[in-house]
Amino acid sequence: MDADRSIMRETARDFVKYYNPKLHGEVRLDTNTNVLGSNPAAAEYLRTHEWDLNAYPDTYSGGLREALGELYGLDPDTIIAGNGSDEMIDVIFKTFTNWGDDTALPYPSYSLYDYFVKSNGGKAIMVDLTDDFQLDVDSMVRTGAKLTIIPSPNNPTGNCFRDRDIEDLLSRFEGIVVIDEAYTEYSGEGLIRRVGEFDNLVVTRTFSKAYALAAMRVGYMASNRKLADMMASVKIPYSLNAVSEGAAIAAVHDQDFIRRSVDMVRQERPKLEAGLRKLGFETFHSDANFILARSPVDHTALVSGLKERGILIRDFGAKRRTENCVRPTVGTPELNALLLEKTAEVIEECR
Repeated sequence: MDADRSIMRETARDFVKYYNPKLHGEVRLDTNTNVLGSNPAAAEYLRTHEWDLNAYPDTYSGGLREALGELYGLDPDTIIAGNGSDEMIDVIFKTFTNWGDDTALPYPSYSLYDYFVKSNGGKAIMVDLTDDFQLDVDSMVRTGAKLTIIPSPNNPTGNCFRDRDIEDLLSRFEGIVVIDEAYTEYSGEGLIRRVGEFDNLVVTRTFSKAYALAAMRVGYMASNRKLADMMASVKIPYSLNAVSEGAAIAAVHDQDFIRRSVDMVRQERPKLEAGLRKLGFETFHSDANFILARSPVDHTALVSGLKERGILIRDFGAKRRTENCVRPTVGTPELNALLLEKTAEVIEECR
C-alpha cells in the first residue's frame, strides 16, 4: 500500500500538527496559562494524597460535577466533566452533528474549532467578525448551520462579544450555540449560570487558564438537563482520571487563588498595553489574559528575535484579519517589564 495522504479520512487530509515549539527554557508568554504558577490547592492535594491506581475513576466525575454545581448554583446533572475542554467540544460535535453538517464559526477565532468540525465529518462556514471584532449575528443566522461555537472572550482578539448579540443569536439561531468561556474568569460572569434559560445553549470551560491546571487536562461544560443528558450519553466513560479530578476539586474550593490571578491580570493588562503602544504597536481591546497587538516591525522578525532572547509569544501575523499581529500573555510586573525590554531591543535591531 502506498501510504500517502489518500488513505486518510477525506475531511482530515489537510490537517497539520498543532503549534508545538521546541523548548530550551524560554519564558512562555505564548500559551495564556496562569503566570502565577501551579494552582496551590491542587499542588497540595497532589502532594498529600495517594490513589488506588488499580481502580477506575468515577465514571462521570461526580465529585467534580458536584463541586462545580455548588460553585455556580447548578444541578450537577447539567454539568459534564472530562479530559480538557477539547474533549467537551468533541463530544458536542459527536452528539449534535451528522456527517456533512455545517458549522458556523466566527473569524478570526480559535483555530482548533475547524479541526473539530472536519474531524467529525462536517463543513466549517467562516463568518467574518465586524470591523471591531464583534459578532455579525445576521450572517451567522443566515448560514442555516446545525451548530455554532463562539469563544467569549475571543481568542485571539481578546474581546468579549456583546451580551445582546449573544442573546440575539441564541434566540434566532436554529441549531446548537456553544459559548466557549475558556477565559471568562478574567472578564466576568459569562453565561454558565444561565444555561437553564435557553433551549440551545452549551457553555464550555477549562481548568487550564485561570485555574492553573493545564497539565492535568480538565474541562467541563453545562447546559439544560435535556441537552446535558444527550451529551453525557455520548461522552466516553472514565475519560477524566481520578488524580486530575481530585486536583480540580481542590482547585474549585480555593477561589481566593482565582481572585488573586484575575486581579493581577486586570492590574497589569493596561500597563502592558500602554507599554506596547509606546513601542509603536497597535493594540486591540482585551478582556482576557492576553493582548492582540499589531507589530511595528515584521511579525516573524519580532517573534524570532524574542525567542533568541528567551521569550515565546504567539504569532498570528500571517493570518487574514490579524496581519502582522502577535499575541503575548499578560505577565507579572517582572515578566511584562522583561517582555517590553526585549521587544524594544528587537525593534531597534530591525530598524
